[in-house]
Amino acid sequence: MDTAARILTAALLLCGGIGPLAAADRPGTLGMFEGQSDVGSVVPAGTASYDPTTASYTINSAGANTWYHVDDFHFLWKKASGDWALSADVSFPPHSYDHEPNPHRKGLLMFRQTLDAGGIYVDAAPHGSGLTALQYRRERGANSQDIELNIDAPRTVRLEKRGDSFTLLLSMKGEPLHQVGAAISLHLKEPFYVGLGAVSHDVNATDKVVFSHVTLQRLAPIPASTKMALYSTLQTIQTEDQFRRSMMIRTVAGYMQSANWAPDGKSIYAYENGRIESIPYLTPEAGGTPLTIDTGRLIGCSGNFGLSPDGRSLAVSCSETKDGPHQLYVLPAGGGATARKVTQGAIASYFHAWSPDSRIIAFTRGSAGKADLFTVPAGGGAETRLTSDTVNDGPDYSPDGKYIYFDSSRSGSSQIWRMQPDGSGAEQITDDDNVNSSPHVSRDGKNIAFLSQPAGSGPGVGPAAIRIMASGDGLIRTLVNFQGDRGSFSMYGWGDTNHLAFVSYQKLPAGNNVTKQ
Repeated sequence: MDTAARILTAALLLCGGIGPLAAADRPGTLGMFEGQSDVGSVVPAGTASYDPTTASYTINSAGANTWYHVDDFHFLWKKASGDWALSADVSFPPHSYDHEPNPHRKGLLMFRQTLDAGGIYVDAAPHGSGLTALQYRRERGANSQDIELNIDAPRTVRLEKRGDSFTLLLSMKGEPLHQVGAAISLHLKEPFYVGLGAVSHDVNATDKVVFSHVTLQRLAPIPASTKMALYSTLQTIQTEDQFRRSMMIRTVAGYMQSANWAPDGKSIYAYENGRIESIPYLTPEAGGTPLTIDTGRLIGCSGNFGLSPDGRSLAVSCSETKDGPHQLYVLPAGGGATARKVTQGAIASYFHAWSPDSRIIAFTRGSAGKADLFTVPAGGGAETRLTSDTVNDGPDYSPDGKYIYFDSSRSGSSQIWRMQPDGSGAEQITDDDNVNSSPHVSRDGKNIAFLSQPAGSGPGVGPAAIRIMASGDGLIRTLVNFQGDRGSFSMYGWGDTNHLAFVSYQKLPAGNNVTKQ
């Protein structure tokens, strides 16, 4: 056994593996699987077979797609309960028809609730084009969502289910499997189906997909004594219901927060392990090499920062001395040694928003138990106090400058409110059992996105969602569910009128490798 193989074996044991189900353990034409089915419309009918001489599975399938609210693919499956990991090398042999294959043909490693079209599922989906995605559908008949990776095609794909958490792991060229930032939470009732699938993405063509080195491994619970490591992933997501695509921009070991999309759309700023980074936003969607923002003599800068709408300035929340309180400073957008101080006093102040004309800064002053909202001219001058009660936080302007949206506990729990820029006319916008915070209005003013966490959520990482309220009729919909905290969506994350940036988190056994994107 070579070194890489030994490392991989050790990693699997660390993650609680009880052992893979080898095909030889289940004699028959389907190897380790129990059955095969066309899910949805597949004409001609799909086929699946196991070759014991090569220990590989071949699936032939036509089918329109596995996306939107329906499915048309062929599925090789096993019924299961508990936690499992499915791994395979996925390849697309030369096609036999007389036209180019659809770039979105897929090989699927899938966990699925039922064999009905339009059912709840999670899958790892290598595409014929080389794209890899973690796809999922939360409710029967709902549109699919995904997290896409702009990387070369991996050699090995692994999809792990632990409770309601599903994690994508990859090996690009045979190195030990590692997480890549794609993970979602979704509940499947037991028993469910787990297996391999294929779709040509072309109703007039049948494609062949080969799965080799397949393992289906039951996972034991992670021991309580296992040291866990935090991973952070910067993602962008489309807000339209029909095209709920999320692109992974960057994933790192450690803590990242406060995604702030630059007004020109060419970069996304984020707070990463104590530094403010400018991450180029590439086309096709991916993150380039981060540039650390120089804050000069300022120290202890927090994740409360933001670019002005005119793109010229960066407001930061930092100190000048080790034990000094945070104050607001304004730097050039690219950073620099010269910082202009715009707040004073013994109580810490934290940036939150610029006015649309880039002339006024809204900030929070206080602590977790008592905080209020203020504004101050960006060039320096007298402060204006906007609130004087309970906990108020997360102020942000509407694009027309007529309102400041914020979160407040004045009604008994954290909800979204808005008021006039002078602090008058406060009115409550949301009223439910969730902890709602960090409202941000889209650039066209039509939608308000905010972070929503279950009642009782503390400051740590846990279940979270980004929800969107239509400003016209007040209807609220959930955009995406993930593991997060307030830092996941604290700064202005709108890139354009239908794309948002946010940060999600994973906790995995320490020692898992990580690929930076």
